[in-house]
Amino acid sequence: MTEAPASARLVEAFANTVDVELGTDDLDTATQLSAWLTDRGLLDRGRRVTAADHALALRLRAGIREELGVHVGDTADPRHLADADEALRELPVYITVRGGTRHSALTPDPDLTPARHALAEVAVAWSDLVVTGDAARLKRCAEHACAWVFWDVSKNRSRRWCSMRICGNRAKARRYAAKQATTTATATG
Repeated sequence: MTEAPASARLVEAFANTVDVELGTDDLDTATQLSAWLTDRGLLDRGRRVTAADHALALRLRAGIREELGVHVGDTADPRHLADADEALRELPVYITVRGGTRHSALTPDPDLTPARHALAEVAVAWSDLVVTGDAARLKRCAEHACAWVFWDVSKNRSRRWCSMRICGNRAKARRYAAKQATTTATATG
């Protein structure tokens, strides 16, 4: 089993600010985004997050969540991916010799506003995962009613559900019921 690196934990936490099953969103407002970034040490307390920063964060999160669904066989919505790519263009980063604030060769543009600098740190974390290949271990649960993002600790990176006991069993029970319905329809038809 491999432990998730700090970059994966940050991206996972960012992606899981929306809970599909409960219908909640921890980043529903700019104020909530500010609190979330502050709680993770990415933004100094009291720094302002604008409506534009908030919209940018939501676009970035939606695109990342779509890409994480691909890791379990879903087809990503290209609009969300394009929106996320556009959001990333608004969060420029630079390559540095000494490494940035999170031990990456990438560092956010120093001219970014504090809120955008914090969001660029999330972008740097995502980039680190993609470059190292670790992004393949970060997945969105294949159970669409759940869609929780998790770190795949399986040796062969084949896990599809956040919990085999709950989400995996739901999917298997549906497949079994569908198979039984087909068998019954064939036998009576």
